[in-house]
Amino acid sequence: MTEKDIHLAIQVVPLTRDNDVYDKIDAAINVIRKSGVKYVITPMETVMQGSYNKLKRVSEEAQQALVDAGCGEFLVNIKMHIRIDNDVTMEEKRLDR
Repeated sequence: MTEKDIHLAIQVVPLTRDNDVYDKIDAAINVIRKSGVKYVITPMETVMQGSYNKLKRVSEEAQQALVDAGCGEFLVNIKMHIRIDNDVTMEEKRLDR
């Protein structure tokens, strides 16, 4: 896979009956915050920018954070934008240009 920067959007959905759903989501987001990758948090998902291998690793660590937070079942939706010859950047997708 390319070592150029890609975008990986991740949405985690804890399937739990307790009231700590957002705490579990925040645990996953905190992994992303601490990872050092460029990211944007939106109401429905978090979009990260970096190499494929780095973002794959961060997304796996974010999922482990859910488990560590006591989440026994969850959904993970991942979308990627990959460009083989050039980086994919946050700046090129900004709506306020």
